[in-house]
Amino acid sequence: MALALPFLMILLFGYALTLDIDRIPTVVYDADQSPASRELISRFQGSRYFQILGFTTDYGMIEKKIDRDECILGLVIPKDYSRDLFLGHMPQIQLLFDGSDSNTASIALGYANGIVQPLALEIRTQAQTRVGGAAASAAPVNPRLRVWYNSQLKSKNYIVPGLIALILMIIGALLTSLTLAREWEMGTMEQLLSTPLRPAEVALGKMSAYFVLGVIDMLLTIVVGVGIFNVPQHGSYVFLMATGCLFLVGALLWGILISALTRSQLVAYQLAMVTSFLPAFLLSGFVFAIENMPLPVQGVTSLFPTRYFVTILKGIFLRGVGMHVLYFQVGLLAIYAIVIFLIVIKKLKQKVA
Repeated sequence: MALALPFLMILLFGYALTLDIDRIPTVVYDADQSPASRELISRFQGSRYFQILGFTTDYGMIEKKIDRDECILGLVIPKDYSRDLFLGHMPQIQLLFDGSDSNTASIALGYANGIVQPLALEIRTQAQTRVGGAAASAAPVNPRLRVWYNSQLKSKNYIVPGLIALILMIIGALLTSLTLAREWEMGTMEQLLSTPLRPAEVALGKMSAYFVLGVIDMLLTIVVGVGIFNVPQHGSYVFLMATGCLFLVGALLWGILISALTRSQLVAYQLAMVTSFLPAFLLSGFVFAIENMPLPVQGVTSLFPTRYFVTILKGIFLRGVGMHVLYFQVGLLAIYAIVIFLIVIKKLKQKVA
């Protein structure tokens, strides 16, 4: 489980969990059937964001297809589209979106506007030229857009690095919490604590074997992310491994603390999942931006180390930054590991007493 599960998780999440929205299923109702309407349709066909599924001669068929979840966008071109173009009027078209998935619909709307607005500008300037004889004017603003760090806007480039934090947190907390909880149930942990070993030595000794497994898991996920998913890695591998080991220590110590608190495999499993998987998935910025969360929830996210490690991973992989930028997050990971270690020692001393 310790070696195969991380590999399966990063493959499953890496391929299945994607936020890229393209090839949007589109149905066209062209009531004009003119060269001008076909030009508009060709703009959508030439975009990689839209996939024309077919054409219909019935306006009501678009509604039926959206109800059946067969398309997301319906493009409606009215009968007088080409005539309005010829007369110099601004023609109207209708875009019908399936808003049951608001995120997909809003992104699809932005893509459609990116096609329609430049075409509208061309139509306006052509009409001015026809009516007034003036030369076609250029757009008042000519934006030159440049996206840094993820120029192709591929979601896997920031999802896969976040997966490393998610997997390490789950594996680290589950491994130590389940195995040590079993020792508590069998009574071997009490026997170990009755030896001259100090609680700190017991905690570090129990953690060491799982630390080695965690490092192997981390190397495995990095190799899969860079080698299979082609995620760019612009930072230092040494800094990546160092911060990963620091985060792993905190995750393993958290598992030891869970086992000491529960002393039951069933309760330890449930508590480990609730305190590791759910915060790592929902409250770390791995998928959902922390800045868009309500302020009280943003405060809660600061309690979980996965939030800081996800920031570190994205900074290393995508931005290529190091300690001079990420020192705050690294410091918080160190404080978290130290605090959990001290709590573990205190708890184990109580068990001895």
